[in-house]
Amino acid sequence: MEYSIGFQPLIPWPAIVAAAIVALILAAATLYVGTRGAWLRIAALSLLAFSLTGPSLVREEREALKTIVALVTDDSESQSVADRRQQTAAAKAILTERLGDMAEFELRQVDVGPAYEGGDTDVSTALVTALQGALEDVPPARIGGAIMLTDGQVHDADEGAAALLGGDYPIHALITGEADEFDRRIIIDQAPRFGIVGEDQEIIYRVEDNGEGRQPGAEVIVSVTIDGELVAEEFAITGETSSFFFEIPNAGRVIVEMFVEPLDGELTDVNNRAFAQLDGIRENLRVLLVSGEPHAGERTWRNLLTSDASVDLVHFTILRPPQKQDGTPIEELSLIAFPTRELFVEKIEEFDLIIFDRYQRRGVLPGLYFTYMADYVRNGGAMLLATGPEFAGLRSIAATSLDEILPTLPNGEISNEPYRATVTETGQRHPVTRQLDGANTANEEPEWGRWFRRIDAGPVEGDTLLSDGSDAPVLALRRVGEGRVGLFLSDHPWLWAREFDGGGPHVQLLRRVSHWLMQEPELDEEALTAQVDGSRLTVTRQTMGDEPGEVSFIRPDGTSDTMSVTREDPGRWTATIERPALGLWQFANGQLRALAHAGPVNAREFTDILSSEAIVKPLVQSRDGAVKRLSSGAAIDVPRIVPVRAGTRTSGNGWIGLERTDETRLVGLAQLPLFAGFLGLALVLAMLSAVWYREGR
Repeated sequence: MEYSIGFQPLIPWPAIVAAAIVALILAAATLYVGTRGAWLRIAALSLLAFSLTGPSLVREEREALKTIVALVTDDSESQSVADRRQQTAAAKAILTERLGDMAEFELRQVDVGPAYEGGDTDVSTALVTALQGALEDVPPARIGGAIMLTDGQVHDADEGAAALLGGDYPIHALITGEADEFDRRIIIDQAPRFGIVGEDQEIIYRVEDNGEGRQPGAEVIVSVTIDGELVAEEFAITGETSSFFFEIPNAGRVIVEMFVEPLDGELTDVNNRAFAQLDGIRENLRVLLVSGEPHAGERTWRNLLTSDASVDLVHFTILRPPQKQDGTPIEELSLIAFPTRELFVEKIEEFDLIIFDRYQRRGVLPGLYFTYMADYVRNGGAMLLATGPEFAGLRSIAATSLDEILPTLPNGEISNEPYRATVTETGQRHPVTRQLDGANTANEEPEWGRWFRRIDAGPVEGDTLLSDGSDAPVLALRRVGEGRVGLFLSDHPWLWAREFDGGGPHVQLLRRVSHWLMQEPELDEEALTAQVDGSRLTVTRQTMGDEPGEVSFIRPDGTSDTMSVTREDPGRWTATIERPALGLWQFANGQLRALAHAGPVNAREFTDILSSEAIVKPLVQSRDGAVKRLSSGAAIDVPRIVPVRAGTRTSGNGWIGLERTDETRLVGLAQLPLFAGFLGLALVLAMLSAVWYREGR
């Protein structure tokens, strides 16, 4: 309870000041001339002026406010090694109980997990930022201090941390882990973010042994895997920089893992692994397009291939077969001779895809060359046949050595009835034709234009993706050896490009077919992929069969489990893991394998994992705090908490201090006017009577 004097003036303050000045002048004059009772006159005038201010006695009822104390707990990934989490939990329980028993303190608890910075390019432990956020709504005068429970690996305790926090309250750090820890780690200093498939790439790395009694110079073995397959074992010297050279095996995401043999008794082997994640890029794809004759759909293929900047197109249209002789001198011909031997013998292996567009045998290519092409496909090449009426004729390309690799063979009949190309049941599961724009749903026709020609063919060996709405194939794909073959049994896809009858997804379809033939992984019929998007890891199983069964996985910490997948679309099954642990996840389903890395590659959280007092010491010392280790052998040694006055010592042997503030809150107010009513009138009259009495004597 506090008392004070308050004022509620009866007239404006300027008038009171003016009256006081006049009274002061009169009082000075009476004193100067020596008038009898001058001091009584001065007292009477002063009392009268004071009464005009409306003085009152104010009584304030105040409630003491508790001092705010923050307990910041490090729950990042580095706390999961050894028994740090157990130490943290035990110390947190003790501190919570002790602070709860102190009536003058109000505890705010903050649990801090890993914080992502810079668009998920790094991950760190940001205790200072969390502390600042927890106390930003508290007046500085009410903050008594903060206690951090951490292993010391705090990544925002830099020079600007103290200024960020503001105030001058003490901060203490209680360190988990042991002082005599040692650890081996591998660090990738430089790795490419992308590279061309088949070209040499370099990763620069080093192995370090840190901790008590560890010296550089030891020879170690580093194992290297690419997408889970062991590719090399390298010798390295600890403390020295080494290089590893490799070729990117395929387009798309590639994960290179480097693993160094562990030390006996080291803290953890979680940082014995380092990863480089890069994108494989194919050098410009080389495509050979051979048009057997000019026709309306020829430009559709050319436009599609030339619109892709990654494609180097070689296009020949056969206008003049060798047997055609009209007497024109060779030097006057503007046509380019077809370099058959160079293309189909000497350089055939340089092409990623060969397309025959309405080609027929007219003596341009010797029969032996078709045998070379069949072998090219079996050895990993890709071939696409876009056929028309010539495919059913006597000069059909099917009547060559290619008949051994084609998905089906013509029976000599041609259908000219209009139809809408329809995705088959197999095609609905296949990545090439699944969810084509405007494709048919169950019992509904597709929302695209009609075609008017189809080449009848026999049984299909491979997959029929498009039909005429019944059982007649229109698009068939087949795997042969290590290569792939595609066959269009119609020359009317160009009608979609011309928007006839509403058009259709010709670019989407033709591009997917081409990329499947060139073995792009995302279009494989049987595939297992894993992708991390923010805080979610999604596993996708693509299959042409029925339910694929459970997917087994190995977490970054080495523990394993299984999970079920759910059907999302025909042929596509998925499962998700929310907030996956940081590190490399490994998935398997049958013979299929997939890898995914959660969080930034080689995050700071795992770079240096030794328990440390040095990182937080500058911050703590600048705030008059203390850094103490919790571990004392097998026991947990939590220092006592002592309330202290501001400006006094805040730590000592076995104790840490938290400042006790004197902040209060006003809960009640009472006022007693000093010159109100008869009491004020009596005082003024008494003083005036004294003046009169003195002058009357």
